[in-house]
Amino acid sequence: MKKIGIIFALKEELDETKKLFNKIIEHKLYELVIYECRYESIICYLVESGMGKVNAARTTQVLIDNMKVDYILNVGVAGSVSRSINKCDIVVADNLVQHDYDLTPLNFEKGLIPNVGKYINCDKKLIEIARTIKMDTKVVIGTISSGDIFITEEKMGSKINNKFNALCVEMEGAAIAQVCFLCNIPFLVIRAISDSPYEKDNNITFEEFLKISSDMVSKFIIQFLDKMN
Repeated sequence: MKKIGIIFALKEELDETKKLFNKIIEHKLYELVIYECRYESIICYLVESGMGKVNAARTTQVLIDNMKVDYILNVGVAGSVSRSINKCDIVVADNLVQHDYDLTPLNFEKGLIPNVGKYINCDKKLIEIARTIKMDTKVVIGTISSGDIFITEEKMGSKINNKFNALCVEMEGAAIAQVCFLCNIPFLVIRAISDSPYEKDNNITFEEFLKISSDMVSKFIIQFLDKMN
């Protein structure tokens, strides 16, 4: 029986996905609430990590050590840093990079983590499953960049796009990727795009978009689980 850990940064996203399941068992570990759910032949562990790389990495390790998961999924929202990616698009990572990891004074390339690398690849089989999922919006596969800073300026977004060939930015995925890489756990990161600095008619608030993205994420997850069974 497969065990999949699904990490959310925000409670609203987790709550929407919980509606997919009937019987739910709660586990409380280190101030985290982990929801154990069954979907046919799969056991899912849903958890809200909180925002930021440290929260995300810590939650990933807790799932690996205590729930003995076979796979990790990370889902949530991100901001576009590419003119080809618009609001409400979905980006599936084929690799992730930490745009704020900087050892350049030691003659390392920006984003390169010693003994890990610069780009951390998602699991190929999970990417291929994601490739087959049909949504009402555009689904694109590419690089996602993470950092402990909320990117609001077009100039900074363009810099990250140019430096790392990133399609979007968020604050958790690459840290989850690093832990999974070090623990040899297959993983995948999926993001719904909440905003773009290149769209000047952003007439929807983040709170309003969060409701939309939470629904998008839950629909993506249910299709993903169907194909994993």
